[in-house]
Amino acid sequence: MQFAERLNQIETSAIRELFKLLGKPGIISFAGGFPDPALFDAQGIKACAEAVLANNPGPVLQYGATEGYQPLREAISGFYAAKGGLGSPANASVRPDGLIVTTGSQQALDLIGKTMISPGDKVIVEAPTFLATIQCFRLYGAQLIGAPIDADGVDVDQLERLMIEHKPKLVYLIPTFGNPSGATLSLARRRRILELAGRTRTLVVEDDPYGELYFDQPPPPSLLALCDTVPGSRDWLAHCGSFSKILSPGLRVGWMIAPPALLAKATMCKQFSDAHTSNLSQAIAAHYLGLNRLDAALSVVKKTYAERAATMAQALRRELGDAIAFNQPQGGMFFWARLTGARSQCSGAAEFAKRAIERGVAFVPGAPFYAHDPDPTTLRLSFATVGLEKIEEGIGRLKQAL
Repeated sequence: MQFAERLNQIETSAIRELFKLLGKPGIISFAGGFPDPALFDAQGIKACAEAVLANNPGPVLQYGATEGYQPLREAISGFYAAKGGLGSPANASVRPDGLIVTTGSQQALDLIGKTMISPGDKVIVEAPTFLATIQCFRLYGAQLIGAPIDADGVDVDQLERLMIEHKPKLVYLIPTFGNPSGATLSLARRRRILELAGRTRTLVVEDDPYGELYFDQPPPPSLLALCDTVPGSRDWLAHCGSFSKILSPGLRVGWMIAPPALLAKATMCKQFSDAHTSNLSQAIAAHYLGLNRLDAALSVVKKTYAERAATMAQALRRELGDAIAFNQPQGGMFFWARLTGARSQCSGAAEFAKRAIERGVAFVPGAPFYAHDPDPTTLRLSFATVGLEKIEEGIGRLKQAL
Protein backbone atom coordinates (compact mmCIF):
# COMPACT_ATOMS: atom_id res chain seq x y z
CA MET A 1 0.00 0.00 0.00
CA GLN A 2 1.10 3.57 -0.63
CA PHE A 3 0.37 5.48 2.54
CA ALA A 4 0.09 9.26 2.90
CA GLU A 5 3.45 11.01 2.73
CA ARG A 6 2.74 12.85 5.97
CA LEU A 7 3.15 9.56 7.85
CA ASN A 8 6.83 9.60 6.90
CA GLN A 9 7.32 12.50 9.32
CA ILE A 10 6.28 10.63 12.47
CA GLU A 11 7.15 7.45 14.36
CA THR A 12 5.33 5.19 16.77
CA SER A 13 5.29 6.60 20.30
CA ALA A 14 8.43 5.62 22.15
CA ILE A 15 6.41 5.45 25.36
CA ARG A 16 3.79 3.13 23.87
CA GLU A 17 6.60 0.90 22.62
CA LEU A 18 8.12 0.85 26.09
CA PHE A 19 4.85 -0.45 27.55
CA LYS A 20 5.37 -3.65 25.58
CA LEU A 21 8.27 -4.40 27.92
CA LEU A 22 6.25 -3.90 31.08
CA GLY A 23 4.31 -7.14 31.06
CA LYS A 24 7.16 -8.90 32.80
CA PRO A 25 6.07 -9.94 36.33
CA GLY A 26 7.48 -7.84 39.13
CA ILE A 27 8.22 -4.72 37.07
CA ILE A 28 7.91 -1.48 39.04
CA SER A 29 6.90 1.15 36.51
CA PHE A 30 7.66 4.85 36.78
CA ALA A 31 7.08 5.05 33.01
CA GLY A 32 3.39 5.76 32.58
CA GLY A 33 1.62 9.08 32.48
CA PHE A 34 -1.61 7.62 33.84
CA PRO A 35 -3.56 8.65 36.93
CA ASP A 36 -3.91 6.00 39.63
CA PRO A 37 -7.12 4.01 38.96
CA ALA A 38 -7.37 3.20 42.67
CA LEU A 39 -8.12 6.90 43.23
CA PHE A 40 -10.97 7.18 40.73
CA ASP A 41 -14.30 8.07 42.32
CA ALA A 42 -15.83 4.97 40.74
CA GLN A 43 -18.88 4.98 42.99
CA GLY A 44 -19.59 8.61 42.24
CA ILE A 45 -19.23 8.07 38.49
CA LYS A 46 -21.44 4.97 38.70
CA ALA A 47 -24.15 6.90 40.54
CA CYS A 48 -24.01 9.65 37.90
CA ALA A 49 -24.26 7.11 35.07
CA GLU A 50 -27.31 5.53 36.69
CA ALA A 51 -28.90 8.92 37.24
CA VAL A 52 -28.53 10.16 33.67
CA LEU A 53 -29.84 6.87 32.28
CA ALA A 54 -32.77 6.74 34.69
CA ASN A 55 -33.98 10.25 33.86
CA ASN A 56 -34.94 10.64 30.18
CA PRO A 57 -32.11 8.53 28.72
CA GLY A 58 -33.02 9.16 25.07
CA PRO A 59 -31.05 12.39 24.55
CA VAL A 60 -27.83 11.11 26.16
CA LEU A 61 -27.92 7.93 24.05
CA GLN A 62 -28.64 9.86 20.83
CA TYR A 63 -26.44 11.83 18.46
CA GLY A 64 -25.63 15.27 19.81
CA ALA A 65 -24.32 18.70 18.93
CA THR A 66 -20.73 18.83 17.69
CA GLU A 67 -20.03 21.77 20.01
CA GLY A 68 -20.92 19.63 23.00
CA TYR A 69 -23.72 18.65 25.37
CA GLN A 70 -25.14 21.97 26.53
CA PRO A 71 -25.45 21.08 30.25
CA LEU A 72 -21.75 20.13 30.25
CA ARG A 73 -20.72 23.33 28.47
CA GLU A 74 -22.59 25.22 31.18
CA ALA A 75 -20.98 23.10 33.91
CA ILE A 76 -17.48 23.76 32.52
CA SER A 77 -18.27 27.46 32.40
CA GLY A 78 -19.25 27.20 36.07
CA PHE A 79 -16.06 25.24 36.81
CA TYR A 80 -14.01 28.22 35.63
CA ALA A 81 -16.24 30.76 37.35
CA ALA A 82 -15.64 28.90 40.62
CA LYS A 83 -11.95 29.67 40.25
CA GLY A 84 -12.73 33.27 41.13
CA GLY A 85 -10.32 33.01 44.03
CA LEU A 86 -7.57 33.51 41.50
CA GLY A 87 -8.67 37.13 41.39
CA SER A 88 -9.21 37.45 37.65
CA PRO A 89 -12.43 38.42 35.88
CA ALA A 90 -11.39 36.10 33.06
CA ASN A 91 -12.65 33.13 35.01
CA ALA A 92 -16.20 34.43 35.08
CA SER A 93 -16.09 35.27 31.36
CA VAL A 94 -15.76 31.69 30.09
CA ARG A 95 -19.18 31.45 28.51
CA PRO A 96 -20.73 28.13 27.47
CA ASP A 97 -20.71 29.25 23.84
CA GLY A 98 -17.02 30.17 24.17
CA LEU A 99 -15.93 26.53 24.36
CA ILE A 100 -16.37 23.24 22.59
CA VAL A 101 -16.26 19.80 24.19
CA THR A 102 -13.64 17.44 22.73
CA THR A 103 -12.86 13.75 23.02
CA GLY A 104 -10.09 14.35 25.55
CA SER A 105 -7.76 17.32 25.31
CA GLN A 106 -5.73 15.28 22.82
CA GLN A 107 -8.48 15.89 20.27
CA ALA A 108 -8.35 19.60 21.03
CA LEU A 109 -4.66 19.59 20.08
CA ASP A 110 -5.43 17.62 16.94
CA LEU A 111 -8.10 20.14 15.98
CA ILE A 112 -5.62 22.97 16.48
CA GLY A 113 -3.22 21.13 14.19
CA LYS A 114 -5.91 20.67 11.54
CA THR A 115 -7.15 24.24 11.66
CA MET A 116 -3.89 26.14 12.11
CA ILE A 117 -0.94 24.24 10.64
CA SER A 118 -0.03 24.05 6.97
CA PRO A 119 3.01 22.07 5.77
CA GLY A 120 6.15 24.02 6.54
CA ASP A 121 4.59 26.28 9.19
CA LYS A 122 6.83 26.96 12.16
CA VAL A 123 5.54 26.06 15.61
CA ILE A 124 7.36 26.72 18.86
CA VAL A 125 7.10 24.13 21.63
CA GLU A 126 8.89 23.72 24.93
CA ALA A 127 12.07 21.68 24.99
CA PRO A 128 11.08 19.17 26.33
CA THR A 129 7.33 18.91 25.70
CA PHE A 130 4.43 16.45 25.52
CA LEU A 131 5.40 13.70 23.08
CA ALA A 132 1.93 13.35 21.54
CA THR A 133 1.94 17.04 20.64
CA ILE A 134 5.22 16.64 18.77
CA GLN A 135 3.73 13.74 16.82
CA CYS A 136 0.40 15.48 16.20
CA PHE A 137 1.85 18.75 14.90
CA ARG A 138 4.43 16.95 12.78
CA LEU A 139 1.62 14.95 11.19
CA TYR A 140 0.28 18.23 9.80
CA GLY A 141 3.69 19.25 8.50
CA ALA A 142 4.85 21.65 11.21
CA GLN A 143 8.48 22.63 11.50
CA LEU A 144 8.95 22.42 15.27
CA ILE A 145 11.28 24.75 17.15
CA GLY A 146 12.19 24.05 20.77
CA ALA A 147 12.29 26.80 23.38
CA PRO A 148 14.42 25.91 26.44
CA ILE A 149 12.88 25.62 29.90
CA ASP A 150 14.11 25.71 33.47
CA ALA A 151 12.50 25.20 36.87
CA ASP A 152 10.26 28.22 36.27
CA GLY A 153 9.01 27.03 32.89
CA VAL A 154 9.88 28.29 29.44
CA ASP A 155 12.73 30.82 29.20
CA VAL A 156 10.74 33.84 27.99
CA ASP A 157 13.81 35.76 26.81
CA GLN A 158 14.67 32.85 24.52
CA LEU A 159 11.03 32.42 23.54
CA GLU A 160 10.78 36.07 22.52
CA ARG A 161 13.97 35.77 20.48
CA LEU A 162 12.63 32.68 18.71
CA MET A 163 9.26 34.31 18.04
CA ILE A 164 10.89 37.37 16.49
CA GLU A 165 13.27 35.25 14.42
CA HIS A 166 10.86 32.58 13.19
CA LYS A 167 7.43 34.28 13.28
CA PRO A 168 5.69 31.01 14.22
CA LYS A 169 2.10 30.12 13.39
CA LEU A 170 1.59 29.27 17.07
CA VAL A 171 3.32 28.61 20.39
CA TYR A 172 2.37 25.54 22.43
CA LEU A 173 2.98 25.52 26.21
CA ILE A 174 2.13 23.44 29.28
CA PRO A 175 2.62 26.20 31.87
CA THR A 176 1.55 24.29 34.99
CA PHE A 177 3.22 21.06 36.21
CA GLY A 178 4.37 20.29 32.68
CA ASN A 179 4.66 16.89 31.04
CA PRO A 180 7.43 15.80 31.10
CA SER A 181 9.19 18.65 32.87
CA GLY A 182 7.07 19.01 36.01
CA ALA A 183 7.92 22.73 35.77
CA THR A 184 5.53 25.56 36.56
CA LEU A 185 5.76 28.87 34.73
CA SER A 186 6.19 31.81 37.07
CA LEU A 187 3.56 34.55 37.26
CA ALA A 188 5.90 37.16 35.78
CA ARG A 189 6.68 34.90 32.83
CA ARG A 190 2.98 34.22 32.26
CA ARG A 191 2.26 37.92 31.95
CA ARG A 192 5.18 38.40 29.56
CA ILE A 193 3.95 35.56 27.34
CA LEU A 194 0.49 37.12 27.12
CA GLU A 195 2.05 40.47 26.26
CA LEU A 196 4.11 38.76 23.54
CA ALA A 197 1.01 37.03 22.15
CA GLY A 198 -0.89 40.31 21.84
CA ARG A 199 2.06 42.32 20.55
CA THR A 200 3.15 39.80 17.91
CA ARG A 201 -0.40 38.56 17.13
CA THR A 202 0.72 34.97 17.64
CA LEU A 203 -1.61 32.24 18.87
CA VAL A 204 -0.51 30.77 22.21
CA VAL A 205 -1.96 27.36 23.06
CA GLU A 206 -2.15 26.67 26.79
CA ASP A 207 -2.51 22.97 27.59
CA ASP A 208 -3.67 22.63 31.21
CA PRO A 209 -4.50 19.02 32.18
CA TYR A 210 -2.59 19.12 35.49
CA GLY A 211 -3.35 22.54 36.99
CA GLU A 212 -5.74 21.19 39.64
CA LEU A 213 -3.18 18.66 40.92
CA TYR A 214 -1.23 21.00 43.20
CA PHE A 215 0.18 19.62 46.42
CA ASP A 216 0.28 22.61 48.77
CA GLN A 217 -0.21 26.13 47.42
CA PRO A 218 -2.19 26.68 44.21
CA PRO A 219 -0.04 27.49 41.18
CA PRO A 220 -0.11 30.94 39.56
CA PRO A 221 -3.30 31.72 37.63
CA SER A 222 -3.54 30.14 34.21
CA LEU A 223 -2.90 32.19 31.09
CA LEU A 224 -6.65 32.05 30.57
CA ALA A 225 -7.27 33.49 34.04
CA LEU A 226 -4.82 36.32 33.37
CA CYS A 227 -5.53 37.22 29.76
CA ASP A 228 -8.28 39.77 30.40
CA THR A 229 -5.76 41.74 32.47
CA VAL A 230 -3.30 41.90 29.54
CA PRO A 231 -4.94 43.93 26.77
CA GLY A 232 -5.08 42.24 23.38
CA SER A 233 -4.04 38.79 24.56
CA ARG A 234 -7.46 37.11 24.82
CA ASP A 235 -7.80 37.15 21.03
CA TRP A 236 -4.57 35.15 20.72
CA LEU A 237 -5.07 32.46 23.36
CA ALA A 238 -6.46 28.94 23.10
CA HIS A 239 -6.86 26.99 26.34
CA CYS A 240 -7.22 23.19 26.43
CA GLY A 241 -8.58 21.40 29.49
CA SER A 242 -9.49 17.84 30.40
CA PHE A 243 -11.11 15.62 33.01
CA SER A 244 -8.65 12.81 32.21
CA LYS A 245 -6.16 13.50 35.01
CA ILE A 246 -8.62 14.81 37.60
CA LEU A 247 -11.69 12.59 37.15
CA SER A 248 -11.28 9.71 34.66
CA PRO A 249 -9.42 9.34 31.36
CA GLY A 250 -11.91 6.67 30.30
CA LEU A 251 -14.67 9.26 30.00
CA ARG A 252 -12.63 10.92 27.19
CA VAL A 253 -13.96 14.39 27.96
CA GLY A 254 -11.91 17.49 27.32
CA TRP A 255 -12.57 20.98 25.98
CA MET A 256 -11.14 23.94 24.12
CA ILE A 257 -11.70 27.59 24.96
CA ALA A 258 -10.62 29.83 22.09
CA PRO A 259 -11.50 32.89 20.00
CA PRO A 260 -14.77 32.47 18.07
CA ALA A 261 -13.18 32.10 14.62
CA LEU A 262 -10.91 29.28 15.81
CA LEU A 263 -13.77 27.53 17.61
CA ALA A 264 -15.88 27.67 14.46
CA LYS A 265 -13.15 26.08 12.32
CA ALA A 266 -12.39 23.49 15.02
CA THR A 267 -16.08 22.58 15.26
CA MET A 268 -16.23 22.08 11.51
CA CYS A 269 -13.18 19.79 11.60
CA LYS A 270 -14.60 17.87 14.56
CA GLN A 271 -17.69 17.11 12.49
CA PHE A 272 -15.42 15.22 10.10
CA SER A 273 -13.61 13.40 12.92
CA ASP A 274 -16.24 12.02 15.28
CA ALA A 275 -19.41 14.12 14.83
CA HIS A 276 -19.47 14.72 18.58
CA THR A 277 -17.96 13.50 21.84
CA SER A 278 -19.98 10.74 23.54
CA ASN A 279 -23.18 12.28 24.87
CA LEU A 280 -23.28 9.67 27.64
CA SER A 281 -19.79 10.56 28.86
CA GLN A 282 -20.61 14.25 28.68
CA ALA A 283 -23.84 13.79 30.63
CA ILE A 284 -22.05 11.79 33.33
CA ALA A 285 -19.38 14.50 33.66
CA ALA A 286 -22.00 17.26 33.79
CA HIS A 287 -24.00 15.44 36.47
CA TYR A 288 -20.82 14.80 38.46
CA LEU A 289 -19.87 18.48 38.43
CA GLY A 290 -23.40 19.37 39.44
CA LEU A 291 -23.10 17.19 42.56
CA ASN A 292 -19.96 19.09 43.65
CA ARG A 293 -18.02 15.86 44.21
CA LEU A 294 -14.89 16.90 42.34
CA ASP A 295 -13.22 18.92 45.12
CA ALA A 296 -13.53 16.08 47.62
CA ALA A 297 -12.21 13.53 45.14
CA LEU A 298 -9.34 15.81 44.15
CA SER A 299 -8.31 16.38 47.77
CA VAL A 300 -7.61 12.64 48.11
CA VAL A 301 -5.69 12.54 44.83
CA LYS A 302 -3.56 15.58 45.69
CA LYS A 303 -2.70 14.28 49.15
CA THR A 304 -1.71 10.89 47.75
CA TYR A 305 0.38 12.31 44.92
CA ALA A 306 2.10 14.76 47.28
CA GLU A 307 3.15 11.91 49.58
CA ARG A 308 4.43 9.88 46.63
CA ALA A 309 6.36 12.81 45.17
CA ALA A 310 8.00 13.54 48.52
CA THR A 311 8.92 9.87 48.96
CA MET A 312 10.41 9.71 45.45
CA ALA A 313 12.47 12.86 46.03
CA GLN A 314 13.86 11.52 49.31
CA ALA A 315 14.66 8.14 47.76
CA LEU A 316 16.38 9.70 44.74
CA ARG A 317 18.57 11.87 46.95
CA ARG A 318 19.39 8.99 49.29
CA GLU A 319 19.99 6.25 46.71
CA LEU A 320 21.33 8.10 43.66
CA GLY A 321 22.81 11.17 45.33
CA ASP A 322 24.94 13.29 43.02
CA ALA A 323 24.39 10.88 40.12
CA ILE A 324 21.08 12.59 39.35
CA ALA A 325 19.80 16.17 39.34
CA PHE A 326 16.14 17.21 39.45
CA ASN A 327 13.73 19.90 40.59
CA GLN A 328 11.06 18.64 42.95
CA PRO A 329 7.60 19.27 41.42
CA GLN A 330 4.94 21.10 43.39
CA GLY A 331 2.11 19.29 41.65
CA GLY A 332 1.24 17.11 38.68
CA MET A 333 2.56 13.60 38.12
CA PHE A 334 6.22 13.78 37.01
CA PHE A 335 9.85 14.23 37.94
CA TRP A 336 12.17 15.40 35.17
CA ALA A 337 15.74 14.38 35.94
CA ARG A 338 19.20 14.45 34.42
CA LEU A 339 22.09 12.04 34.87
CA THR A 340 25.16 14.00 35.93
CA GLY A 341 27.71 11.33 35.03
CA ALA A 342 28.80 10.87 38.64
CA ARG A 343 29.04 7.27 39.93
CA SER A 344 27.45 5.89 36.74
CA GLN A 345 28.58 3.41 34.11
CA CYS A 346 25.79 4.45 31.74
CA SER A 347 26.48 6.51 28.62
CA GLY A 348 23.05 8.13 28.89
CA ALA A 349 19.43 7.66 29.89
CA ALA A 350 18.68 5.15 27.10
CA GLU A 351 21.34 2.74 28.35
CA PHE A 352 20.25 3.42 31.93
CA ALA A 353 16.67 2.50 30.98
CA LYS A 354 17.78 -0.85 29.51
CA ARG A 355 19.81 -1.67 32.60
CA ALA A 356 16.88 -0.63 34.79
CA ILE A 357 14.44 -2.93 32.96
CA GLU A 358 16.83 -5.83 33.57
CA ARG A 359 16.55 -5.04 37.29
CA GLY A 360 12.76 -4.80 37.22
CA VAL A 361 12.11 -1.07 37.10
CA ALA A 362 11.05 1.16 34.21
CA PHE A 363 11.13 4.84 33.34
CA VAL A 364 11.06 6.86 30.11
CA PRO A 365 14.32 8.23 28.64
CA GLY A 366 13.96 11.94 27.91
CA ALA A 367 15.08 12.11 24.27
CA PRO A 368 11.62 11.51 22.67
CA PHE A 369 10.24 14.58 24.44
CA TYR A 370 12.44 16.91 22.38
CA ALA A 371 11.38 18.14 18.95
CA HIS A 372 15.07 18.31 18.02
CA ASP A 373 18.53 18.24 19.65
CA PRO A 374 17.53 15.96 22.55
CA ASP A 375 19.47 15.85 25.79
CA PRO A 376 20.45 12.16 26.06
CA THR A 377 21.03 12.41 29.82
CA THR A 378 17.41 13.26 30.69
CA LEU A 379 14.61 11.00 31.92
CA ARG A 380 11.03 11.18 33.18
CA LEU A 381 9.78 9.43 36.31
CA SER A 382 6.09 9.25 37.21
CA PHE A 383 5.07 8.69 40.82
CA ALA A 384 1.30 8.74 40.20
CA THR A 385 0.51 5.01 40.14
CA VAL A 386 3.15 3.60 42.50
CA GLY A 387 2.69 3.11 46.25
CA LEU A 388 5.21 4.39 48.77
CA GLU A 389 6.92 1.05 49.42
CA LYS A 390 7.23 0.33 45.71
CA ILE A 391 8.69 3.78 45.12
CA GLU A 392 11.39 3.05 47.70
CA GLU A 393 12.05 -0.37 46.20
CA GLY A 394 12.05 0.93 42.63
CA ILE A 395 14.53 3.72 43.32
CA GLY A 396 16.72 1.15 45.07
CA ARG A 397 16.69 -0.89 41.86
CA LEU A 398 17.65 2.23 39.89
CA LYS A 399 20.70 2.59 42.11
CA GLN A 400 21.72 -0.96 41.15
CA ALA A 401 21.28 -0.09 37.46
CA LEU A 402 23.68 2.85 37.59
